[in-house]
Amino acid sequence: MFGLDLRPRGDRVSGLRILPKLAIFPARVLRRLRSTDLADRQASGEGTVYATSLVCRAATEETRAHLPYNIVLVDSAEGFRMMAHGDATLAIGDKVAVRFTRFAGRLVPYFEKVR
Repeated sequence: MFGLDLRPRGDRVSGLRILPKLAIFPARVLRRLRSTDLADRQASGEGTVYATSLVCRAATEETRAHLPYNIVLVDSAEGFRMMAHGDATLAIGDKVAVRFTRFAGRLVPYFEKVR
């Protein structure tokens, strides 16, 4: 089992070695399990777009200023899948790389097409 802990200081994959199959859990969940069998791995920040969804209706007042925005599922080069924001021109199968940007007052991962 592995936990994903993405931070602007550098992408890291933290993991708990229990299952032979890769499973992703947020690092905060792993800390609650109080496991001592954790492993850190450096994520490349690269992957392939698995799905996209253009959001045209704001969930909160803070997100209204960003409409429309794209949410993507990305299969990482390391084997985990993550949801993040992405460029509006992304399509399924595009090769992407992550950067961090401000969205509604928070720092979030944002994928762009690799050129």
